[in-house]
Amino acid sequence: MSLPLITSLINLLEKEDGPTAVEYAVMLALIIVVCIVAVTTIGKNANSTFSTVATAAKPTTK
Repeated sequence: MSLPLITSLINLLEKEDGPTAVEYAVMLALIIVVCIVAVTTIGKNANSTFSTVATAAKPTTK
């Protein structure tokens, strides 16, 4: 191999411009965790609300 090719390859590997795949994976994992927590919380609140409405809307027995 020629020296300029090796030098340019070393410079390419040493550059740390922009996010790497690992940083994207960490951001994606955090977004997924936030979405799961939000959906779980909303689901629990909706279940509570529907239970309250169902209890209040029970038909009276004769």
